[in-house]
Amino acid sequence: MMARPWKAPWVLLAILVALVAFSYQGKRKTFIVVHEVSAIEVSVPGTLEYVTETYNKESDDLYNFRIVRILKIEKQMTDHMELHFRVEMRRTTCFKTETSICDVQKGELYKQIQCYFSVYAIPTFEIYKILKKNCTDS
Repeated sequence: MMARPWKAPWVLLAILVALVAFSYQGKRKTFIVVHEVSAIEVSVPGTLEYVTETYNKESDDLYNFRIVRILKIEKQMTDHMELHFRVEMRRTTCFKTETSICDVQKGELYKQIQCYFSVYAIPTFEIYKILKKNCTDS
């Protein structure tokens, strides 16, 4: 018994679409370049500001934290840009409602944490999204 001639093109089309989708998924995750960058790279300051603001908004702490030392910055380019930060942050004397730059806490309220952030970034349009965050007490 022969297959109906009108079904054959649809089967071939379905196979073609599946192959294109699988090849696109494979290419999408291919790393183009990953390299360490300086804190003065054009995309870094705005991204660090976003990371600090987001961390402070999501934190349960009564006080803001600020970055006191950048340990490492990597830029990863695929079909988009990701910035990976390893930083030290300290609790400041400012409550969350304050927006000014404050000194770091000393004495009983002193707290230092070390954080890793992976951030999807399109700095030109100020579009950022934290993909991964991991903070631990230092």
